[in-house]
Amino acid sequence: MQMTFRWFGPDDPIPLEHIRQIPGVTGIVTALYDVAIGDVWPKSSLERIGEMIDRAGLGFAVVESIAVHEDIKLGRPSRDRLIDQYLESVRNMGALGVPVLCYNFMPIFDWTRTDLAEVQPDGSTALSYDDAALSRIDLSRGTGDLPGWSAAYDAEALQALLAAYSTVDAEQLWEHLAYFLERVAPEAERAGVRMAIHPDDPPWSIFGLPRIITSGDAFERLIDLVDSPANGVTLCTGSLGANPDNDLPAIARRIGERGRIHFMHCRNVAITGERQFHEAPHPSRFGNVPMRDVLAALRDVGFTGPMRPDHGRMIWGERGRPGYGLHDRALGATYLQGLWEGLEPR
Repeated sequence: MQMTFRWFGPDDPIPLEHIRQIPGVTGIVTALYDVAIGDVWPKSSLERIGEMIDRAGLGFAVVESIAVHEDIKLGRPSRDRLIDQYLESVRNMGALGVPVLCYNFMPIFDWTRTDLAEVQPDGSTALSYDDAALSRIDLSRGTGDLPGWSAAYDAEALQALLAAYSTVDAEQLWEHLAYFLERVAPEAERAGVRMAIHPDDPPWSIFGLPRIITSGDAFERLIDLVDSPANGVTLCTGSLGANPDNDLPAIARRIGERGRIHFMHCRNVAITGERQFHEAPHPSRFGNVPMRDVLAALRDVGFTGPMRPDHGRMIWGERGRPGYGLHDRALGATYLQGLWEGLEPR
């Protein structure tokens, strides 16, 4: 297992030099944040980011993520051109030796929360989600009022996308994902890149949009779409763990035995009601994710890939990007490594 850490590039308030000081962290997870969705990622830009990471004494472990254009998800005629451009970006990262690409296939909205700073009893703040609160969000004004890291759309663009998706059901979205992977996975394999789809977050439909990567069964269906070792998953314990029906250790074993867990996101969530949760400290007892059992399953199936502590709380007065402060994620990294070490055979 390689412990990694998310870094948002040169504009991240957390410098690489601080990440380097977290015991055991050797890899960086990042992306190009100045390239429009659908455009080719220039090799020269990836090289510059890679050189910065190298100078800090770390390795460029994962690209998270090259966003999939909505026209591909919608199955529009422009998808072939956009897939060709996507493949060029994949080849460019492969040429630089970056081995894993985390991506998602969520329509319009990426991971979604209704509160980015819910105050916890200990005074820290955490990301939280409440389906009832989501239902009160007014999308007629675009995405400006929506907490989360989805792409920004004005009112007209958002309404047009919502109208386009009104005729796309879950099975059609699966067909569009299959079309994408049939063209991308073989080329990614040739480029030395492992595709690692991220589950939908939260793992249920929002705003009436279909969401399909929501369970272990969905992971298995995805793997069966294209029989390539490059076609795999990001097992995010927080995303899938928001639904108590998802047996995370069992999913880790099922998918791990097939050799298709290419990336681990380890995050704890405390379920507080029906489709309601807040993110919690990484140790199992603070939430509903059995972290030790998940890591035990990963050890049993021989997982050797990158892992990162996912979203953390804001603690000790830190201010910054919600979910991506330094302190709580650093605690998470050391906790996960302690679990991993404790699971080693004596």
